[in-house]
Amino acid sequence: MKRSSGILMPIFALPGPWGIGCFDQVARSFAEKVAQAGFKYWQILPLNPTSVGDSPYQGLSAYAGNPYFLDIQQLHDQHLLTTEELGEGRYPWAQDKVDYGWLYHTREALLHKAYARLGDEHRHRIAAFIAKNERWLPDYTLYRAIKKAHGDRPWWEWEGPLRRHEPQALAEFAEKYADEIGYHSFVQYEFDRQWQALKADINHLGVEIIGDMPIYVSQDSSDAWSRTDLFEMDEDSRLLRVAGVPPDYFTADGQLWGNPLYRWDVMEKDNFAWWIDRIRTALTTVDVVRIDHFRGFESYWAVPAGESTARNGQWEKGPAMKLFDIVLKTFPNAPIIAEDLGDIDDDVRAFLDATGLPGMKVMQFGFDGYFDGNDLPHAHVPNSVVYTGTHDNTTTIGWRQTLDPDKAQFVNQYIRYTPHHPENTPADNLAFCRAFIKTLWISPAHLAVAPIQDFLALDATTRINAPGTPSGNWTFRLPAETLAQLDVEWIKQLNRTYYR
Repeated sequence: MKRSSGILMPIFALPGPWGIGCFDQVARSFAEKVAQAGFKYWQILPLNPTSVGDSPYQGLSAYAGNPYFLDIQQLHDQHLLTTEELGEGRYPWAQDKVDYGWLYHTREALLHKAYARLGDEHRHRIAAFIAKNERWLPDYTLYRAIKKAHGDRPWWEWEGPLRRHEPQALAEFAEKYADEIGYHSFVQYEFDRQWQALKADINHLGVEIIGDMPIYVSQDSSDAWSRTDLFEMDEDSRLLRVAGVPPDYFTADGQLWGNPLYRWDVMEKDNFAWWIDRIRTALTTVDVVRIDHFRGFESYWAVPAGESTARNGQWEKGPAMKLFDIVLKTFPNAPIIAEDLGDIDDDVRAFLDATGLPGMKVMQFGFDGYFDGNDLPHAHVPNSVVYTGTHDNTTTIGWRQTLDPDKAQFVNQYIRYTPHHPENTPADNLAFCRAFIKTLWISPAHLAVAPIQDFLALDATTRINAPGTPSGNWTFRLPAETLAQLDVEWIKQLNRTYYR
């Protein structure tokens, strides 16, 4: 990875009329800004279909795409939606938040109408797409159809044969609900078509996409349902232990994620084929893959199922280089970023060194006594990716407003910021953020990234996610007038000055 820079901007946060950011012309226009500013990378969050809680880290599939990201204007242009129906897809209120409830009740009905109008040419293309993705697509479309037929209940509440993924029961269901299965195949085909076209346009501008791969899958997902043998479950599909992290910087009780844990011993028997396939798919979806909670491959926190917090877990050893020797041999020089944040010990550091993959540093953490100070730019190493903050942090302005006077003074000294405006005014916030970003950009790290909120000096109300909180996350959107304030010329000069 050469010395370069990037901007973190989720697809869902883009402005536009459809209730959520999507694969439309707005995304292409934003990519043009990214290129004009001299960024090499646009970092996004997972594209998986979401469920209760709307978290892209608790997706219904590790492979499928979120239908909310479809540009319904393109469906109209293909004569699959009428002009009146297109109007039904326009969000009627302010565009400053993602309204997942409104999308849930309106978007699927529109996509069903588009599906009903498919012609023979479309159906031939979808058939080819299904054949190409038979590793995961049939299970996913079956899972979605069965889930709908059961009132959207999780798979472990289905009747026995379907819950247990018995072939005869699945075949009988597939015959009866062929149309609903076909609908989900169409949605995934159209997602892939639109995303790959958008990605090609972005790449043509000289910009690459950094995607995000959650280490775990959701319990209520097609992956867990179709391959229960790969997860810590009993014979009745009940979880034995679940994923999380112990008490840490973010939460006093730790974070109880609730994801099923892997049976690494079972995965090892076929040389981790499930993981190799998943990484291969990710590398065809994005240009660079950031693997979330990378430390979990070396050791992971296992919490007994049924616990109300993550306090009563224990560390278990993961596959570490048993897996990554195969990954690195299969994908030489793979563009993978290891998200190695959190409580890191010497064993995790040795594992990361053995992989040769770049780890991450977060500049906000560098000023907190909880951490070891290696997150500050003077301590960075070249083979790393460094951030002002991530989607799990508050914005830099939101963080600044939590500092006590002594810490605030030290931060100002470190980033060489002398206030020339009244504190917490827009001018002061923008000047502070620019000094903070400049300091990060000086880092010897190969790649420096900042969230778009920091380039715009936005406050904590635009935070994407607060770990450990069950609601109110993943709704951040930028109104078009706010995005228009992005100072492309300043960023271009910043990248030129620091050879990024």
